[in-house]
Amino acid sequence: MTKILVATARAGDTQRGQKLMSGAFPDFEVVAWAPGRSSVGAKYAIVWSPPAEALREEGGLQAVFNLGAGVDHLLALPGLAEIPIYRLEDAGMARQMSEYVIHALASISRGFDFYDHEQARGQWVPLAGIRYDEWPVGVMGLGKLGMHVANSVAALGYPVAGWARSPKTMPGIEVHHGRGQFVQFLNRTRVLVNLLPLTSDTRGIINAELIHGLKPQAIVINIARGAHVVDADLLAALDSGKVQAAILDVFNEEPLPAGHPYWAHPRVRITPHVAAITLEAEARSQIVTRISQLERGESADGLVQREAGY
Repeated sequence: MTKILVATARAGDTQRGQKLMSGAFPDFEVVAWAPGRSSVGAKYAIVWSPPAEALREEGGLQAVFNLGAGVDHLLALPGLAEIPIYRLEDAGMARQMSEYVIHALASISRGFDFYDHEQARGQWVPLAGIRYDEWPVGVMGLGKLGMHVANSVAALGYPVAGWARSPKTMPGIEVHHGRGQFVQFLNRTRVLVNLLPLTSDTRGIINAELIHGLKPQAIVINIARGAHVVDADLLAALDSGKVQAAILDVFNEEPLPAGHPYWAHPRVRITPHVAAITLEAEARSQIVTRISQLERGESADGLVQREAGY
């Protein structure tokens, strides 16, 4: 019987994933990885941030399926260089990320954070109405998630631009691409939303140089990877007032260590990597479809392009 290995960073998640996938693959044996376990002879692996040893002994793997969109951890693992890796495409994440960005943007641009503060003081202080053109949004990364976020924000009336590696066309969205148009993209952006994949080119991209290019009183929303941010540069910009606020869902070290300057900074809002939670039913459906396609000798969507890093 064909075997599928499930491996994640936490034993509880691995066991739950094994139960979830067992029901979806009645004709396969779905095995939960455990530390110290030798090869099970798996043909496929379903993973999320697996320990390196989880896949090291599985010499017969023909494909690895990642339970998320980001694959930087997998690409760094030894022994997977020749094995196709497939990532989830959306799986319910796009709407959640759009909601996260809209909530953060509205809280600041409409003054809802201010009203929370005034309520605590028992003060009735209406603010002036919003001028949407004062809040130009720039979305870095125009994959399926980034495109959904850009379109959702634009539908509310905010001017939206996007930046991607290669040219794209999005009706109603001002699209910039490549290094040659990066400064132009930054110069028109006040609210920066990061949805880039983490690659050698994008690691540390949110640094002093990038921040300098943004409009005054900028907002930084990072829902991609913590390693995109140079923490010292962002903190300096927050302290100087160049960045009005940072809404951060991901960090260079997770969980964010106690005592980190972000915790107590008055201009930083923290969430614990929850901007988008993979929805189990959608993820299972995608993986079932793709394994079925591979079993029939067909190609499957979501194949990671190693040279691009995503």
